[in-house]
Amino acid sequence: MFGLGPAAKSLREQEEQAITVPASKLLLRAVLNLVVAWFVFDEARGPMAWIVVQFKPSLATSVESSDTVNVVMNLLYYGPVALLIAWFFGRMGRWPLVWRRYGRPLVRRVVDAIGSRSGAGTPGKAPTGAKAQGEVVVDPWWAFRPLVGHGGLALLDQETAAGRVGDVDHQRLNRALECVRDYPDRLAALLDAVREHGAAACAHPSGTRDLPGRHSGRHDLLLRQVRLGSAEDVPKNPAAYRGVDLAIDPALLGTSLLAVGPAGTGKTRRLARPLAEALCLQALAGTAVVVVVGAADADLGPAEWYDVVVAPGDPASRYGLDLYGGARRLEEAVARLADALLPEELAPRAESARQALQQVVVPYTEAYGRPPGLRELALLLRGEPVAWDALREALRAGGGLTDHQYELAQRERMHGQVDDPGALLADRLSLLDRPALAASFNRTSERGGGERGGGRGAGRPGAELPLFAMHALDHPLRVRIAVPEHSHPEAARIIARLAVGQFLYAASTRQDRSLFAGLVVDDASAVIDVHSVRSLQRLRGAHAGAALLLRTLMDLPESLRTPLFGAVGGRMAFPGIAPWDGKLFAEAWGTVWVDERDVTRAPDTSGGIIKRSWRAVRTILAGERAQTESVTTRRVERRRWSPSDLAQVLPGGHAVLSLTAVDGTPVPPLLLDLQG
Repeated sequence: MFGLGPAAKSLREQEEQAITVPASKLLLRAVLNLVVAWFVFDEARGPMAWIVVQFKPSLATSVESSDTVNVVMNLLYYGPVALLIAWFFGRMGRWPLVWRRYGRPLVRRVVDAIGSRSGAGTPGKAPTGAKAQGEVVVDPWWAFRPLVGHGGLALLDQETAAGRVGDVDHQRLNRALECVRDYPDRLAALLDAVREHGAAACAHPSGTRDLPGRHSGRHDLLLRQVRLGSAEDVPKNPAAYRGVDLAIDPALLGTSLLAVGPAGTGKTRRLARPLAEALCLQALAGTAVVVVVGAADADLGPAEWYDVVVAPGDPASRYGLDLYGGARRLEEAVARLADALLPEELAPRAESARQALQQVVVPYTEAYGRPPGLRELALLLRGEPVAWDALREALRAGGGLTDHQYELAQRERMHGQVDDPGALLADRLSLLDRPALAASFNRTSERGGGERGGGRGAGRPGAELPLFAMHALDHPLRVRIAVPEHSHPEAARIIARLAVGQFLYAASTRQDRSLFAGLVVDDASAVIDVHSVRSLQRLRGAHAGAALLLRTLMDLPESLRTPLFGAVGGRMAFPGIAPWDGKLFAEAWGTVWVDERDVTRAPDTSGGIIKRSWRAVRTILAGERAQTESVTTRRVERRRWSPSDLAQVLPGGHAVLSLTAVDGTPVPPLLLDLQG
C-alpha cells in the first residue's frame, strides 16, 4: 500500500476535472495550440541561428559543407527550443489528456489488430516444427519426469502435444501426485494409471474432465481463482488497486461473502454463476466440494455441471434430499431438521420443537433401524393412534420399550394441547408431503438408511429416489439444490433452510478438511437465522466458505442484520440498493482521513495593458480565463462510501466489494467493473 505525494495529488485532481471537458472543445483547443506552437517555432528558428553564428561564426561554414553536421547542429540549435515550446503549448492545449483519451486507445487497437492477424491459427495447438528463437518451453509434467522411466509419459506427452489436455487435467494429476508422493504403493498405482490412461488417469468419479460452455478466460486453476472484474480508476479506489483485476480464491471465500442488490443488477449472472463454475472446476480437479442452492430457474449453470441435482417437484429429478443427512449423530440431524421447519418468526419455539422431534425420531430409529420417513414422522407428531400403536409394538418386540417409555409418555401428554410443538411441526411437514414433492424425501424400510453419497443414478417415474446425504462433503462432489420457488414457495423455503443448515453443520464438523467446501446460495433471505449466522463464523477455520446473495436486507429481521455483517469477511453492494441497506455497508466499511480543499476563485484583473493583453492571448489558447485562487486545506474524516453513493452513484454492471482473507489480510472496498 502506498500514498500519493502533493504533486501527484494535484495532477490527479486536474485529470479528474479534465474528464468533464467536452471532446469538441478539447480537440479544438489542442489543434489551436499546435498551430500557434508551430508558428512560434518557425519564427524562432531565424533569431536562434543568428545568435549561434554570432558566438561561433565557423559553425556556419561547417553546416554548409556537411549534411551530417547540418542535422546534428539543427538538433542542438532547435531541440531545446522545440521542447520548451511543446511543453508550454502542450500544457495549455492539454495534449497529454488528448493522448490518453484518444491516442493511446487507438494505438492499442491497432497493435491488437496486428497481433491477432499475425497470430491467427488453430487455437489451443502449438505450431509444429522448431520453436521460435528465444521462446521458453515449460514442461507441464516436470513433477512426473523424475518418477517414471524413459517413455513412461509417452501417451501423456502425445495428448498434450495434440491439445487434448486441459487445465483441469493438469491440476487433477498434479494434486494426485502431491497426495500420494509419500506413499510408495499409491504412487506406483498413480504412475501406472498415467502410463496406461494418460490425461484421463484419476479422473473425477463422474468421468467428466471439463465443464461444457465454461468461460476459460475467467478462471486460473493453478491459483484456484475466478476473476470477477477490474477495479476502476476512480478516486474512491485506493491508488494501489486502480486498474487491477480482482479475483476470489478459497482463501478469500473462506471468510464468506454477502452480496446485496435488487433483482436485475447481475448478482446471479456476474457473481453466483462464476463462483459456482469455479468451484465445480475445482471439484473436477479434486480440490473442492460445492453445493449450490437456488430456484429451479436460476442461471446457476446447466445440469451437466453437477453430479447430484436435487429438484423437488421436477418429474425428471434423479435425487432426493435426506432429511437427516447433515450430521452423523441422529440427535444433531434432528436439531437441523427442526431449525429448517420453523420459520424465523417461530424461533422462540425452536427448543421445544427439537425436543418433540427427538421424542419421536429416536424411539422410531431404535424400533425400525432407520429414521422415519416424511409421512411417518408427520403421523407420529400428530399423535395418530395407529402410528403410535405400531411404534409401541415394534419397540416391545425389540426390547426397547422400557428405555424409551419416558420419552413416549412425554410426547403423548402434549398431544391435543394448544401449545403442542408436534402439531406445528406436522403442519410444516405437510408442506413437503405433497404428491409432487414427497418422493424427494420419503424412504422405505427396504432401503434402510438410503443413499449416503453422490453417485450417478436415474430414478424411474413413480419409484423412490436415492437420497443425497449432506455429510458426503468428504468427496469432490458437485451438488445443485433446485428449490421450487414459484410452484411451492413455502416448501422451497423449508428445503433451502434444510440444505443450508445441513451444509453449515457438516462442513464445520467433518474430519477430513483437505477439500474446500463451498456453498453458493442465490437467494439467502429464507436461510439466514440465528443458527446460520453462528455457523458462518465457524466455517473460517474449517476450510469452507459461503456466498450468500440477498435482494435487500429488509428481508431479514432487524436483529440479524448487524450480526450477519460481522459474521462475513466479504461484503458486496450492487447498484440500486436502498439507502437503509447502504447504511450498514457504510458503517461496516468505516471512514478514512482525507485532505479537503476549499478553493476560492476570482477573475484576475491586476496589471497594466501588457499583462492584460497577455491574459487575453492565454484565454484564447487555454480556453479559460485567468483567475486568482485562494486554497484552504484541512484534514477531515469521511466515509469510504456513503449510503447515498451506494444508492445513487453506482453505475450498472458495477459493484463495490470488500474482502478479508482467512489470515486476516483485508482488501478495502473497491468499485469494480463486472462487465469485462
